[in-house]
Amino acid sequence: MTGADVDGPAAADETATGWSPDPLLDGYEVRTLPGWRPAPGGPGWRAVGVGGAAPVLTVVRPLAQPEDPRGVVVHLHGYNDYVFATPLPQALREAGWAFLGLDARRAGRSLRPGDVPHYQGDLREQASDLSRAVAAARSAWPGVPVVVHAHSTGGLVAALWAHAHRVRGGADGLVLNSPFLSVERSWVTPLQDQALRPLARSAPLRVLSSGPSHYAGRMRERWEFDTGLKRPDGVPIRAGWLAAVRAGQRRVAAGMEIGVPVLVARSARSRADLAEGDDLDAVDTVLDVATIAALAPGLGPDVRELVVDGGVHDLVLSHDEPRGAYLGGLVRFLDEAVGVARRG
Repeated sequence: MTGADVDGPAAADETATGWSPDPLLDGYEVRTLPGWRPAPGGPGWRAVGVGGAAPVLTVVRPLAQPEDPRGVVVHLHGYNDYVFATPLPQALREAGWAFLGLDARRAGRSLRPGDVPHYQGDLREQASDLSRAVAAARSAWPGVPVVVHAHSTGGLVAALWAHAHRVRGGADGLVLNSPFLSVERSWVTPLQDQALRPLARSAPLRVLSSGPSHYAGRMRERWEFDTGLKRPDGVPIRAGWLAAVRAGQRRVAAGMEIGVPVLVARSARSRADLAEGDDLDAVDTVLDVATIAALAPGLGPDVRELVVDGGVHDLVLSHDEPRGAYLGGLVRFLDEAVGVARRG
């Protein structure tokens, strides 16, 4: 996604009814919506279509929400991930904020038979899902600020989406939890872009790398989640997906103009793809935190940094003390973002 975002139809009427109990989390409910698809034969149609014929997205919300919320946080997960980490909505509820999670197309609750898990041939696919979720949040909680919270690859998508919506239709704040802004020292083995682009056009589903996720395997020792939706055995990296990600990362590297306050949070340390040792529970083993730090200031005029000592890749899944530091910093940012939104 290098230019304007593509939005799906308005979600206002679609999420007013049709909720059902969440089969994965007690005390939560879900609503599934059809996903945007480009017109047949249009730009990107083949790359998008190979992921699955009829994409859907799923919004997830806890039954217990603040009666008069200060605002609402819309959460977008990362690669090989889905909405399951309840400490985030719990902390938000205690701070007076409502929560709406998004399982994007081909991920989590939105994965359907025939789908290629987590595949995007164009980051506008997931961005359009985010637009629908934000529209649903504004409909459900009218008149209050909406802040997008996004992790890893979802953080890359959310940053591009916020830049594309810097004039209208965006959020009132953006929180990026260990965003995947570059392939440098990540779990992805990059090809030169000159070789990747033609390969993505001719063979978008070509597997470029595969193997277990040591990070997901370690998190499974401490957290309960569905290992069919967050897989310790990993999800293969495909040419079309990596080409779409690299296009988005080149846009980030060129500098962006996100027009709302941005919080970029990361661990204090990283060690790429660590397979064993105590550091698995205290560093980012997926992305390079120095690269995140270097790219973050270029996202917009109001970028704030939160460095969490002892944090893991998803800071919400860290041990108690770093998780508390992250959630505390997040709530403080939300308090400031509310003030900015109301003054605006």
